[in-house]
Amino acid sequence: MTRMLVSVRSVPEALLAAGGGADFIDLKEPGEGALGGLPVATIAAVVSALRAHGIALPVSATIGDLPMHALPRILAQVEAVGACGVDYVKVGIERGPEAFAVLDALADCGWPVVPVFIADRGLDAALLAHACGLAFPALMADTADKHAGSLFDAVPMTQLRHFLAQVRASGRLVGLAGALRTMHVPLLQALAPDFAGFRSAVCVGDRETALCPQRLAALAVLLRGQAVEPAPA
Repeated sequence: MTRMLVSVRSVPEALLAAGGGADFIDLKEPGEGALGGLPVATIAAVVSALRAHGIALPVSATIGDLPMHALPRILAQVEAVGACGVDYVKVGIERGPEAFAVLDALADCGWPVVPVFIADRGLDAALLAHACGLAFPALMADTADKHAGSLFDAVPMTQLRHFLAQVRASGRLVGLAGALRTMHVPLLQALAPDFAGFRSAVCVGDRETALCPQRLAALAVLLRGQAVEPAPA
């Protein structure tokens, strides 16, 4: 069964997502890009609030959208975010020759980093193979431009199947994200990633608006393979 990762930006949203069926709580600022980072103080506050409420769900947090040539900034931000007590630190990986050195550094940084391959122009097979040989707990594919369609518009199903198979063969968890909606649930069920990331699908409007409890609950049920009435718009 594909588990539901829900991206949130605050303590109230994190508690709502946890109570609405999320399997992973993902901390990011939707208004700052695909992997927009929250202030470190906010990340720490969310982790503290979840644990204070007895919620033991795994928590991930992004470091923000940083270019591959900014390796010192990337590592400094990984350090700051990891020190907040999250279970995973997500780092966007863009295609290009500099990404190989970034992956090497992230694998040796001492924090549980999840590389997120930005797949708007497809997935780089050599980069993926390199990452699968390094010590990461999980790998993800996502898109940067949320207005250009979903991950399924950017990457053919055959390439996504290969991505999942290669990551699984390396013994790591594998996740998918990228403007995913409820209509994509059958495709997700066909691919069966370990987890899938959502934001727009569980908001009252676009990804920058508030979370919708009804949509959260409906999506959780859909991912578990049960029928559900569509949530109201």
